[in-house]
Amino acid sequence: QVQLVESGGALVQAGGSLRLSCTASGFTVEDYSIGWFRQAPGKELEGVSCIHSGDRSSTYYEESVKGRFTISRDNAKNTVYLQMDSLKPEDTAVYYCARSIGAPKFWTLLSEYDYWGQGTQVTVSS
Repeated sequence: QVQLVESGGALVQAGGSLRLSCTASGFTVEDYSIGWFRQAPGKELEGVSCIHSGDRSSTYYEESVKGRFTISRDNAKNTVYLQMDSLKPEDTAVYYCARSIGAPKFWTLLSEYDYWGQGTQVTVSS
């Protein structure tokens, strides 16, 4: 059974850091691209970052998080991480990870993902 479980969300002050984890079961994360999305109150779900499958593990970032967020993968733990530094109040959202079945260039499209986690809340206070 395919499952994705996020953890690591918390309340943090602006300028602080958090590391989110997305632990998978029922499949191997190295074989799939994994994306991180977020949804702020009253806003649509948006793509934050994605790590491509395989040895090259190309990474992709939404413009507003470039230079602050880093996506990575630990194959031994079957887990994908999202390291978030220099957090801003506008990063406040529920963060979700998802498994992609599409091409990397379509990583922001929700339709390219077949399994989603339950989400973890990140709140950044000013």
